[in-house]
Amino acid sequence: MLCWGNASFGQLGLGGIDEEIVLEPRKSDFFINKKVRDVGCGLRHTVFVLDDGTVYTCGCNDLGQLGHEKSRKKPEQVVALDAQNIVAVSCGEAHTLALNDKGQVYAWGLDSDGQLGLLGSEECIRVPRNIKSLADIQIVQVACGYYHSLALSKASEVFCWGQNKYGQLGLGLDCKKQASPKLIKSLLGIPFMQVAAGGAHSFVLTLSGAIFGWGRNKFGQLGLNDENDRYVPNLLKSLRSQKIVYICCGEDHTAALTKEGGVFTFGAGGYGQLGHNSTSHEINPRKVFELMGSIVTQIACGRQHTSAFVPSSGRIYSFGLGGNGQLGTGSTSNRKSPFTVKGNWLPYNGQCPPDIDYEDYFCVKRIFSGGDQSFSHYSSPQNCGPPDDFRCPDPSKQIWTVNEALVQKWLSYPSGRVPVEIANEIDGTFSSSGCLNGSFLAVSNDDHYRTGTRFSGVDMTAARLLFHKLIQPDHPQISQQVCF
Repeated sequence: MLCWGNASFGQLGLGGIDEEIVLEPRKSDFFINKKVRDVGCGLRHTVFVLDDGTVYTCGCNDLGQLGHEKSRKKPEQVVALDAQNIVAVSCGEAHTLALNDKGQVYAWGLDSDGQLGLLGSEECIRVPRNIKSLADIQIVQVACGYYHSLALSKASEVFCWGQNKYGQLGLGLDCKKQASPKLIKSLLGIPFMQVAAGGAHSFVLTLSGAIFGWGRNKFGQLGLNDENDRYVPNLLKSLRSQKIVYICCGEDHTAALTKEGGVFTFGAGGYGQLGHNSTSHEINPRKVFELMGSIVTQIACGRQHTSAFVPSSGRIYSFGLGGNGQLGTGSTSNRKSPFTVKGNWLPYNGQCPPDIDYEDYFCVKRIFSGGDQSFSHYSSPQNCGPPDDFRCPDPSKQIWTVNEALVQKWLSYPSGRVPVEIANEIDGTFSSSGCLNGSFLAVSNDDHYRTGTRFSGVDMTAARLLFHKLIQPDHPQISQQVCF
C-alpha cells in the first residue's frame, strides 16, 4: 500500500513519523504481504479492510471513529468485528459503516445527527454495532456523507438516515434528521447500480446509466444547471447520453466516469478539483479535456481533490487542493488540471527497465481518496494482476437480476431440494419491480443507457422466455416462488 497526504492525526497509518504531511507516495510497512479489499477515508481517520475480512483503523479517535481504543498512528484491528467477514466500508466526517458478507451493516463513531442509524441517545458510539433495523434486508452497498448515510439493498431499495439539513436524505423538506434507516419511496421500481455520497449531497446511478441527485447544491455539485438545494431525487438530464458507469463525490464536487473511460466533473472548483484548468465552479457536468486521449478506469474524490487512474500508462493523476500533500506531486501546490502522482508506475504487463530493483516499481491495483489523504493498493511488477476497472461492477455489490447463469443455477437443483437461500433469492428477485426492470433491460443495445424511466428499455421477449423456463412443471418450488 502506498499513501500520501495529511498525516497529522495518523490517518496514513505510517506509525510515529515526524512529518505531518507526506508529499509523495510512501510505502506502508504494515501492508507488506497483505491484500487490501477496501479502504474508507474519513476527514481525519482511515479504515482498511483486508482480504480475510478483518478491519483495521487509524487516525483521530476523538469521537470513537476508530472502533477501538488502541494506538492511533498505525492501523489496529477492530476486534469487535473479529467474527465478521467485512467486505466494504465507507466513512463520513467522523463515522464509519462496515458491510459484511451477509449484507448486514455495522456502524460506529459520531452519531450527532443519527448518521449511525442506531436509534440511540449517545453522542458517539466507540464500538461497532449492528444496525438492527436493516437486519432482515440484504444490503450490498453503503455510502457515507459527512453526517448522513445511504445503503442499497439487493432488492434495489435505497435507504437513508442522518442529517437532512440540505435535503441530502431525499425525504422532502419536513424531515430535519432521521435516526434510523428509511426507504426512499420515490425511487422504488428503479434498478440501481450504485449509491454515492458527498459532504451533504447524494447520488444514485441506475443500471441504464440514469443519475438521480439530491441534497446540497450551493456550488452546482448536483449538476442541475443551478445552485438550488434539492430535497427529493432529481434526474440529471445532461449526462443521459454519456453512459455513466461510476460516480464519486468530494465535499462539494462530483466526478463521473463513462463507459468509454471519460471523466466529467461538476460543483465546487475553487482549488482546481474539477480539473478544468480554472478555479470556477461548474453547475453543469463538464468533461475533463486534459484526460481525453487516455482511457480512465478508476476515479476517486477526496475532500477537495480528485484522482484518476489510466491503466495504459499505469499512472495516477490528481488535481485540486494540495496543501496537505494529498496530490502526491511532491509539493503543496494546488493543481487546476491533471498532474501525474510521483512514482515509478508501470502498466499491467508493462516491461520493466533492465537492471532495476523491482521493489522500486509499482503496478496499481486500486486507488482510494478521501479527506486530505490518498492511497494506492499496488503489486510488484513480477507478480502483478490486472488493475480494478470501475466500469465493470463487482457482481457481489449489485442488485438481484435474472440472467442465464442465474436461471441455470436455480434449475440445477432437483425438485424438492431447493435450499432456503436460493428460494429467498428467487422470491427477492421476482417480488422487486426494480430487480425485474433491471433484469430485462435491452443490454445488447447501447440505447438502454439513455433510459431514465422505470419501464423503458425492458426486453420483454427475454423476460417471457426466462419466466417460462423458471415455471417448468418439474420445479414446483420455484414455480410457487415466481407466481406474481
